[in-house]
Amino acid sequence: MCTTAENTDGPGTVHGFCEPALRLYAAALREGRLPRTDLAEAPCLGRRGLILPDPDDERWVRPVPASAALTRLLRPFAQQVFERLDATTALVDTLMQLTSIAGHEPRPAITVLEGQERVISALREASRAARDEVLTAQPGGNRLAHNMRQGVTNAQAVIAAGGRMRHLYQHPVRYNTRFTEYLDQLPPGHLEVRTMEQAIDRLIVFDRTVACIPAAPGNDTALEIRHPALVRYLVHVYEVLWAQATPYDETLPTTTPGTPLTAVQQSIARLLTEGHVDEVVARKMGISVRTCRSHIAKLMQTLGATSRTHLGALLVRSGIAGAGRGDT
Repeated sequence: MCTTAENTDGPGTVHGFCEPALRLYAAALREGRLPRTDLAEAPCLGRRGLILPDPDDERWVRPVPASAALTRLLRPFAQQVFERLDATTALVDTLMQLTSIAGHEPRPAITVLEGQERVISALREASRAARDEVLTAQPGGNRLAHNMRQGVTNAQAVIAAGGRMRHLYQHPVRYNTRFTEYLDQLPPGHLEVRTMEQAIDRLIVFDRTVACIPAAPGNDTALEIRHPALVRYLVHVYEVLWAQATPYDETLPTTTPGTPLTAVQQSIARLLTEGHVDEVVARKMGISVRTCRSHIAKLMQTLGATSRTHLGALLVRSGIAGAGRGDT
């Protein structure tokens, strides 16, 4: 028995016709007629107009030619298509008139910037658009020449627009001559610099509305973030670090009274007592492995250590590695 609703496709149906209906309709087309009693198996044939009563004998029914049935059955579908096309055309005609006066489409909350040139271009554009304040955190203590030139250009654009800047670096930048040259190229009163032992990865925030962070190791991929909640969170992280850092124009706190160690050497001492190898210590301090080992040699000389093992024991015994943690 055919129980499938009309105009639906269920199991065992083809475009709304069940298997018994198709079989009976095919037989009617071949034979020219069917006994009326056979329609009890597929009443949908009559409802959908594929079978008509035989005018000469009420015991029989005759099929409507398939071509005529197809034309009639397709008519409502065609009407729906035409109506949708009319609606689509009207919508396009209406909105196309507004495209010339519509503003810029909103930028996505997070954009992946791939390629060093694209990253540099985005930072340059954001620097030129900044009007209030730019916050930067830069791990490491070595400003490469090309980075410094780009940094000067971006900073000058911010300052020219009346904005201010805050830079957060690690302590070793205090001894970097390129960074001193960078500061000399900027007018006083527009830039604050602080340093700390360890910093987060690179972070730049423009007017507290746009933030840029690395998307992968290296400088070739970055995330441009415009989501207000994410930017607020990054600014909060920055402010926490800023409050703990030491102003650039202040002398770094000494280690232990009577111990002639710099703050950098104290930080290296602490990392060594935590069990880090030279390469990890250098990366955390933002210095080269060669510079790191030079500081370690000075530590050994200052404390009179005869070996690296002896140095570790002296650092633990003296308490040097545990001093000055308020800067971390």
